[in-house]
Amino acid sequence: MARSGERKTQILQLIAQMLESPKGEKITTASLAARLQVSEAALYRHFASKAQMFEGLIEFIEASLFGLINRITADEADGLRQVHAIVSMTLRFAAQNPGMTRVLIGDALVNENERLQARINALSEKLEASLKQSIRIAVTQGSIPASVDVGAQANALLCYVIGRWHQFAKSGFKRSPVEGLDRQLPLLLG
Repeated sequence: MARSGERKTQILQLIAQMLESPKGEKITTASLAARLQVSEAALYRHFASKAQMFEGLIEFIEASLFGLINRITADEADGLRQVHAIVSMTLRFAAQNPGMTRVLIGDALVNENERLQARINALSEKLEASLKQSIRIAVTQGSIPASVDVGAQANALLCYVIGRWHQFAKSGFKRSPVEGLDRQLPLLLG
């Protein structure tokens, strides 16, 4: 019998796996319980609601992305390289975690508790703030012109990332989010 923490992880992994279906079927507690071969009541012993299950996925995404961003900014002093590494990492994360990509774009959260979408919006804002900080560093280092509108550039990069996530999910996970990155990112950074 799985311990509580292991079962929670197993539930979250299964949700992420179910979200990888290109058809984007709605995940219900009944379908989740059937796949785990447990009762719906057993799911509710680990999570108070389906929204709490999605919150667990969002927490995993946040911890993963911002743990990696913190490592990038700690290991790389060059602001322009930080920007490249952050954008590249967010797209590679999506490529490796298709189900999580559907959470990131809000696709999996349709008809779920609205606080989940608010949480994803906050994650996007935090990602934009990280990009803005790295762009500011690049400006002070002279690798990006001082005349650049840092906020506008960070927002354009965030829109690029979100657009690539959408394209990946809407293609049924066939069109890689990192496709063309090396040619496109220099255009975005001017």
